[in-house]
Amino acid sequence: MKTVYNLIIVDESGSMCLIEQQAFAGMNETIQTVQQLQKKYPEIEQRITLMTFETGKRRYHLDNVPAKQAHVLRPGEYRPGGGTPLYDAVGEGIAKVNAVCGVDDEVVVTIITDGEENSSMEYNHKMVKNLIEKMKKQGWTFAFIGTDNLDVSGMAQSLGIDSHLSFSEDAAGTQMMFERVRSCREANMACIASDESDEQRAHRRANFLNLDEA
Repeated sequence: MKTVYNLIIVDESGSMCLIEQQAFAGMNETIQTVQQLQKKYPEIEQRITLMTFETGKRRYHLDNVPAKQAHVLRPGEYRPGGGTPLYDAVGEGIAKVNAVCGVDDEVVVTIITDGEENSSMEYNHKMVKNLIEKMKKQGWTFAFIGTDNLDVSGMAQSLGIDSHLSFSEDAAGTQMMFERVRSCREANMACIASDESDEQRAHRRANFLNLDEA
């Protein structure tokens, strides 16, 4: 059975308090979307790793959990505070999933942040970029999503990530962002379940956040 590993990395630094409720709801909607995809494509196993991060802390709300067994976040489980150890979160998350996935499996990594790196202790920019480039060669899909106060395109490109999305850091903008990611995740799965050519597969992996426009 083919497996899709959904690695979701969400900023839990203090500035995310501006959209705390929307981020909380969006993460739960993402979990439910993956569960719906499991039902729609029962021949493909869906697994979820959901990590939130702040200074000195990476919390795994779901750690390689089959979608059928996944639970949504409960009130109080997402509490923004601290700084933004972005490199540590991305590096650790990738390493964790890489330890359990197979060479023929699909891995979709979505990174959501409202700030730039400022407090990592274990990984630096070069280490994370090299790791992402290595995983891309193995067929992983990466998407970088940031608020419109950031140079999202520049940050994504500096890490070697092709697919990126900017959103407004308010209730409406955050809701629209999660809806966009949901529709792209659904389109991605439709492609995975189809008889893709190598060219189509490469295009899908590089354009995850534009798949809903196809």
